[in-house]
Amino acid sequence: MSTLSLASEFPAATHDQWRKLVDGVLKGADFDKRLVSRTYDGIAIAPLGARVPCAVPVSRRKGAAPWLIAQRIDLPEARQANAQVLDDLMGGASALTLVFADSPAANGSGLKDASRETLTKALAEVHLDMGVALDLDIGRTSKDAGAVIGEIARQKGLTPGQLTMSFGYNPIGMIAAGRGAPAEWAALAPMVASMVGEHIAAGFTGPFMAADGRLVHAAGGSEAQELAYVLACGVAYLRALEAGGLSLEAARDAIYVRLASDADQFQSIAKLRALRKLWARVEAACGLPPKPVHLVAETAWRMLSRNDPHVNILRNSVAVFAAAVGGADVISSLPFTAALGLPDAAARRLARNTQVVLAEESNLFRMADPAAGAGAVEALTDGLLEAAWALFQGIETAGGIVAALESGSFSDTVAATRAARLRAISTRKDPITGVSEFPNVAEAPVAVLAPLPALGTGPFAPWRLAEPYEALRDRAAQTAQRPVVFLANLGTVADFTARTIFAKNFFEAGGIAAPTNNGFASLEAMVAAFKTSGARLACLCSTDAIYATEAEAAARALADAGAVLYLAGRPGEMERILKTAGVTRFVFAGCDVIETLSEAQKLAGVS
Repeated sequence: MSTLSLASEFPAATHDQWRKLVDGVLKGADFDKRLVSRTYDGIAIAPLGARVPCAVPVSRRKGAAPWLIAQRIDLPEARQANAQVLDDLMGGASALTLVFADSPAANGSGLKDASRETLTKALAEVHLDMGVALDLDIGRTSKDAGAVIGEIARQKGLTPGQLTMSFGYNPIGMIAAGRGAPAEWAALAPMVASMVGEHIAAGFTGPFMAADGRLVHAAGGSEAQELAYVLACGVAYLRALEAGGLSLEAARDAIYVRLASDADQFQSIAKLRALRKLWARVEAACGLPPKPVHLVAETAWRMLSRNDPHVNILRNSVAVFAAAVGGADVISSLPFTAALGLPDAAARRLARNTQVVLAEESNLFRMADPAAGAGAVEALTDGLLEAAWALFQGIETAGGIVAALESGSFSDTVAATRAARLRAISTRKDPITGVSEFPNVAEAPVAVLAPLPALGTGPFAPWRLAEPYEALRDRAAQTAQRPVVFLANLGTVADFTARTIFAKNFFEAGGIAAPTNNGFASLEAMVAAFKTSGARLACLCSTDAIYATEAEAAARALADAGAVLYLAGRPGEMERILKTAGVTRFVFAGCDVIETLSEAQKLAGVS
């Protein structure tokens, strides 16, 4: 059979040829400043990545087996939780994440306790010997959940070895989240080691200790910070288990990892790949033969929005895809309404089906590290690996992760990244679809079983990127009459459309309605329309050329009519003239949207 080589008659293009063409388009502008971006870890992302020849796939889940499709069980009441469990299993889930209310990752809900009565009811009719995997998301008072489930299984005639169960012990996570670990780490470590040893002796296969990076991600941390935290927790658990009498190999096998996967597709893929390489470094330092670590990925809490929540379906799809390509063994997709409250059956079904489609119809699980050799992903993986390793070494130098948490040095590092994210969100450098971009102030409410309660405070309290805009939208929606900005469009439709769309998105991101119009036949007609609109705010919209000839007169007329006046665009050399005419504020790409909208709400009468 002959092989068809597409475009074989054309000479191969070189990087230098491409660069020459790019430089011609840039016309002297700095290549790095215009086309090379950087992550929050300072890793450069080039516009073009060359294929890496002979790349070695990252070791991941065994064989061609699909990842496990996990569903969080969040309902506090056991019988309701059981109905949810059975519905999820019948609907395609192959794993369950039992979330307890005192878990650091509970997000305001979860089973109220880990008593035998509660867990018997919650797991009624679940055939634990039929391959249903359990991952326990526990806290201080629910720490015995694994042992209790073991007792329930024995009553059904099962042995511990027949259960596929990750115990979820996460004492360092409880320390970080301020959830009250039962003792200081020095006293707690031998207790944990003893407990794990007893489980292994009883026949449980584990894993038992969860190095859980989700709280760092949810607090606004960077990918390298999440990886460094997970690595430092894993090493702390290794030391504790070995000191408690386990062999290093048994201690390694007792540990598993949880990571967040978000809508930044390539960073999420690279993060999961980097984690496996980082853990292999730890294994090598311990003299252990490499073995793929059990890796659980959950779609990210911080990327979810309450406004226009259906966009979360798209974010989750990207995050699940990234987790699958990155090689997660278990993936849990948060329902798209999770940021609003307890999701209903329809939202949970969408979460399951997203995974089912990607696994069974797209066949993602059949590929062994499909990102291997892709220049951009390989470069990002290596960058994250080195950045995370350097952070991990700094944590170890400071005395380990518990010492870094107690001194506040690690939380300060995460807080600095969160502050940088907030600045980028406020200026829309990091846009959020449906929130800071293309908002819908008239969106219909979405049903949930119960509203989301307050999630508390602290350096590792869960935080979502959309929260600053959501606070503005909530404030505007609570007024007797929604605030309005009048769009004072100058010139023809072709002249003002671009900046009208910009201004509409800008103001409606803060809950200030911006009804559109087709322009005005005269200045008098514009002023009359403003007076009848009931708006306090007005925003001039057009091209710079139209501003040069018409903006001054329009501004004077609208200011005389009582408008608090904005102009869409940078004023340039006209700033003094426009301010004298009555324009008090300018809205443009790169300005602080949160600050500007907060002030605009006050000027519009929102208390």
